[in-house]
Amino acid sequence: MIRSLRRKFILIAMISLVGTMIVLCTAIGVGNYCITTNRVDRAIALLHQNGGTFHPPGSRFDPSRFDFQITPETPFETRYFIVELTPQKEIKSVRLDHIAALDRRAVVDTIDQIVDTGAARGYMDHYRFGVFPDKNGGSTIIVLDCFLQLQSANNTLRITAAIFLICVLIVFVLLLFLSKRAIRPFVDNLERQRQFITDASHELKTPLAILSADMGLLEDTYGTDKWLESAKAQIVRLDKLIKNLVELARTEEAVKEDAVEYFSVSEIAQANADAFQMLAEADGKVLTAEIAEGINLKGVQDNFFRLFSILLDNAVKYCDPAGTIRLRVLMRGRNIHISVSNPCTGLDPAQLSRYFDRFYRADSSRARSTGGYGIGLSTAKAIVTRHKGRISNHYADGIITFTAVIPQGC
Repeated sequence: MIRSLRRKFILIAMISLVGTMIVLCTAIGVGNYCITTNRVDRAIALLHQNGGTFHPPGSRFDPSRFDFQITPETPFETRYFIVELTPQKEIKSVRLDHIAALDRRAVVDTIDQIVDTGAARGYMDHYRFGVFPDKNGGSTIIVLDCFLQLQSANNTLRITAAIFLICVLIVFVLLLFLSKRAIRPFVDNLERQRQFITDASHELKTPLAILSADMGLLEDTYGTDKWLESAKAQIVRLDKLIKNLVELARTEEAVKEDAVEYFSVSEIAQANADAFQMLAEADGKVLTAEIAEGINLKGVQDNFFRLFSILLDNAVKYCDPAGTIRLRVLMRGRNIHISVSNPCTGLDPAQLSRYFDRFYRADSSRARSTGGYGIGLSTAKAIVTRHKGRISNHYADGIITFTAVIPQGC
């Protein structure tokens, strides 16, 4: 349980970190791309507004006139070309005096691709273009080389991604070392709780034994009456509850090496099926078993006797009258699948997830009549979790099924 809690703590922390970092990195990348594209679009618009230059010839350069950052060197470091088209989309003129990387043939090919897109603005490789229609039906296309800007944006994205991976790795390593300390208070409380249950059970056994002996003496002296019978029944009930609590506390502990052994799950399942066969028939119910042979497991053998006993006892108690209880033990891949199903009308599917909670009883009056305390399924879950498995329940068509999946190599 402690290992599972630690893994969940690390998993939740890593998911939170990765989610936050993904949002942050995406915001940086998208924001940087949008800023770069917006600045290029404003430069293209300015070129169109000034007839192909950043400021009219002969005018005094004034950076305050522009709505984006521009310097006296901007006209010389910006590479672009301008093409005018006729209303029939034919090239009327080409201005290549501000770019040296393209010849007229390359420009014509680029313009043809731009015209085919039908877009007013966009990217063509690392070139950003803007199409401006004129009053004569033709259009002017201004294409600006954005290689440096896009390269800078890509470099920023790569650096951000590298920082993201480094941060995730650092936090993961820190969590591996610090998670034990983070969950230590919970572990200490859990150990104190287990110790309290064990100590309290031992302390309660003595007065219960004395009370039981006193009841026997009173019965021998005064004879049997309903009050003595009721007191004896409550003593037995309390003794059983204490044993169940101690068993639950022990099954939640980690498996000790000296308690581990190889055993046959098939034989244990068959022995429990035979034991509960008569009990089911006496209650007017039918128990069928489908148990594959040769299923072995390394674990705590007594735990699996208890697991099958809990699941079958629960099925017999709460099965509908004249219903059929089905036990199945099969191998699927490297996992052992144990399922117990029985008809049980009137269940609330919304409460299924709570069936494994301690002391939870869906129907308290029915549970009391059958001697239930709401601990059995909690113990079953602890046993399965102790062997690195998982247990679940499912309710459909009036039939409830409890399924445990346990890795054979645990």
